Amino acid sequence: MIRLRPALWPTLVSLPILVLSLSLGIWQMERREWKRDIIDRIAANQAAPPMTLDKLLSGVPLRHEYGRVKVSGTFEHGHEFFLAARSLKNKVGLQVIVPLKTDDGRVVLFDRGWVPDRKAATQAAAQPSGRVELTGLVRRSQTRARFAPENVPEKNFWFQADVPLMRKMAGAPSDPKLDTFFLESDATPNPGGIPVGGQTRLEIPNDHLQYAITWFLIALALAGVYLAYHWENGRLEINGRRKTQ
Repeated sequence: MIRLRPALWPTLVSLPILVLSLSLGIWQMERREWKRDIIDRIAANQAAPPMTLDKLLSGVPLRHEYGRVKVSGTFEHGHEFFLAARSLKNKVGLQVIVPLKTDDGRVVLFDRGWVPDRKAATQAAAQPSGRVELTGLVRRSQTRARFAPENVPEKNFWFQADVPLMRKMAGAPSDPKLDTFFLESDATPNPGGIPVGGQTRLEIPNDHLQYAITWFLIALALAGVYLAYHWENGRLEINGRRKTQ
């Protein structure tokens, strides 16, 4: 009878890899559920009819993330903010965020879309004057991810839309609700074609199940190799004993 007697070095090498593979597989399953929640929220909020700004602010705005909001007011040109490293059809450019003073005097940040450069965003043809009526998607204020570049507010060079700071720099008073989100333009064409709205990705892939299966298969293969190694060594050990008897 072959008994499994774990060898020291194969066990020391295999055990951490096995634990890591299983942990990553479980983590990917958790990420899958997290991603499904996001996809379901996007679908539900996209299916809802556009709401007014008053209705959005009557509750928790981020519960309506990716939902549509109708808003009207006047753009405060001259206070544009530029998000760097945004691409459109393989062309690198910027996204321009402009404070919108609503009809009742509130200031909402509105991402008007992609522009090739700052000059294009500030030319007269790209800056509508007077009252405008818009529909935008609710997007949450962004925070810096690990290893991402830092914003350079003094040079008006941004990698994340820091809504509280942007509103403060635009002269708007702090507001616990308005500081949590900005609105992003839908795909309605602008006069002259710039900025180009509709830059939000609403189709988010969820490949975490495949990743989880891959990690679980790695763990299973490792366990198989580990057992096969000890089985073969055990068999050789028994045969060796028989020959010496």
